[in-house]
Amino acid sequence: MRFADIPGLDEIKGNLIKCVLSNKIPHAQLLQGHEGSGNLVLSLAYASYLNCLNRTKIDSCGECAACSKIDKLIHPDLHLVFPVSPNAKFTGKDVISANYLNEWRSFILKNPYQNLNDWNNYYGADNKQGNISKEESRQIIKNLSLMAFEGQFKVMLIWLPEWMHPSAANSILKILEEPPDRTLFLMVSHQADNLLPTILSRVQSIHIRPFSDQEVEQYLVKQIQVDETRVGQIIQLAQGNMREAIKLIGSLENDNQDMFQDWMRICYTLDLTKMVGWSDQYQKMGKVAQKSFLQYAMNMMRETLIAKVGAHEIARIQESEVEFLTKFESVMDPNKVDKLTAALNQAIYHLERNANPKIVFLDLSLVIAKTLKA
Repeated sequence: MRFADIPGLDEIKGNLIKCVLSNKIPHAQLLQGHEGSGNLVLSLAYASYLNCLNRTKIDSCGECAACSKIDKLIHPDLHLVFPVSPNAKFTGKDVISANYLNEWRSFILKNPYQNLNDWNNYYGADNKQGNISKEESRQIIKNLSLMAFEGQFKVMLIWLPEWMHPSAANSILKILEEPPDRTLFLMVSHQADNLLPTILSRVQSIHIRPFSDQEVEQYLVKQIQVDETRVGQIIQLAQGNMREAIKLIGSLENDNQDMFQDWMRICYTLDLTKMVGWSDQYQKMGKVAQKSFLQYAMNMMRETLIAKVGAHEIARIQESEVEFLTKFESVMDPNKVDKLTAALNQAIYHLERNANPKIVFLDLSLVIAKTLKA
């Protein structure tokens, strides 16, 4: 992983590079950002830059032995720790990151923007909540007590330290505050507020902002090669969350734009027969597609309110949506937008808790119809 592989975030990349070039490298850093942010990829690119044999003033070379090994997550001086739980293969004191390393490597190399639920599903957690255990803390201390094998720095990368057991967190406080020479902690957190204050006080915190729409577009088009005609819709739904954007690539089999417009027309005419038919169609969609459609509807409520108040400079609407939105906002007002937004939010909440999609969608359609006619 190189900094060049990460879209945008230039201000954060520049600060990390500056630390290395000025030889003022904090011994413990916390890269905090919501899921789908660039905190993990930045950490991996930073680890590459630290140990690159031919680094430049802007990036690692990507070609030396150190870069090659870090790209594959097999560098002997890159230590990886992450939440795990017992499964069919490991129980008791064997539930430590080292025994799940092959799975985690393939999981991250496939897509480095995933979250804890994705990881649990990937390695087979069997609905058990993983954590970073007291036994894991012993392994951290043991690994960092050794001399570096071949790199300039030993890097201890802890993914989601907020899932560290309090006894484990307390066990590493001393080494976190005073690590061996040329040893760095990189903590990658999605919920830094859940970290113990004693951990937070020993790290330099770096906030990783969400990706901009342009940065998401750059990644989807250039690196994943998504058709440009679909990118605009994905960007609207993802809202800076790269994980969500990647998931949406495979979930937008239906055209949310056309479906939303037809749905609003059916609700406006209060055609109950078609409402029931659409509920059947909605139930047949995949769960991700169901949720993405409602998220699209939420975004259209936002755009309707923006059009209503004339704040066009912050609109995020596609050209193909302009004609419909002009007509739609003429029958809407801020109170209606607020009511429908709340109804859509509630529907998403129920879907996430496995409510019957047909019932949710039909009930939502009736609420929309009543609101439009009010």
